[in-house]
Amino acid sequence: MASAAQWIAAARPRTLPNAIAPVLAGWGAAAALGPSHWAPSHWARALLALVVALALVIGVNYANDYSDGIRGTDALRVGPMRLVGSGAAAPGAVRAAALASFAVAAVAGLVLIMLAERWWLLALGAACLAGAWYYTGGPHPYGYAGLGELAVFVFFGLAAVLGTQYVVGGRVTLTGCLVAVAVGAMSAAVLVANNLRDLSTDSATAKHTLAVRLGEHRTRTLYTALVTVPFAVTLGLAITRWATLAGLIALVGAVPTLRRVWEGARGAELVPVLRDTALTLLIWASATALALAW
Repeated sequence: MASAAQWIAAARPRTLPNAIAPVLAGWGAAAALGPSHWAPSHWARALLALVVALALVIGVNYANDYSDGIRGTDALRVGPMRLVGSGAAAPGAVRAAALASFAVAAVAGLVLIMLAERWWLLALGAACLAGAWYYTGGPHPYGYAGLGELAVFVFFGLAAVLGTQYVVGGRVTLTGCLVAVAVGAMSAAVLVANNLRDLSTDSATAKHTLAVRLGEHRTRTLYTALVTVPFAVTLGLAITRWATLAGLIALVGAVPTLRRVWEGARGAELVPVLRDTALTLLIWASATALALAW
């Protein structure tokens, strides 16, 4: 039986910045609309959006553990221990943990939709749940076809940021769209780092991630391009809101990760890159959100 510490580790706490950052960024974009969006009711909506995002990330981490484990693609794993792949927990228990997390996200999302009175958001919520499960689940997981990074960009960038701005601020703005692109790009960079780490083992187990399809050099180039997007957005936002230059503070995290990637880090050497990319995303989103709300 897996220990509590192993269950917590399987939830991948280091990936939680991917859930927190888009909600912060979306709240900042909404707060930029004016002081009326600081009302307690709007704070409640932002917190519910955060619960949805956190539950989805935890759920997809358990779902990946389950789906990869029963397929046997974790047999040569380089990254942190998986519950099913290691035999520490029964597949059914891990699947139940994933479904329970998705249920939390669904309930919080439903309450949020009721508060916002925007029932069409049910379709977006259903798409997010389906995207979380079918990343590695089902007969034809899109994560095995090289579409994982695109899905992360859409769900943890566009959908999460603009969804938060919409339910909090009542509309979507150009600022929100720019911030969503930035967050989506950096979130995708986290997955690129993950798949670069697992490139050799994924290739051996017929897991055709984008890194496997592109090859090592082009994957490193893609990572670099994605990491630079938020800083380009920062410079664009600063044209009308100079305070958003605060986002450049995230360079303290981005520069070392880029250096490690281009120095040829492989396998377990890329674990710190994955972690630090997620933290860089959180720093950028936090600084930018506060600057937009100021």
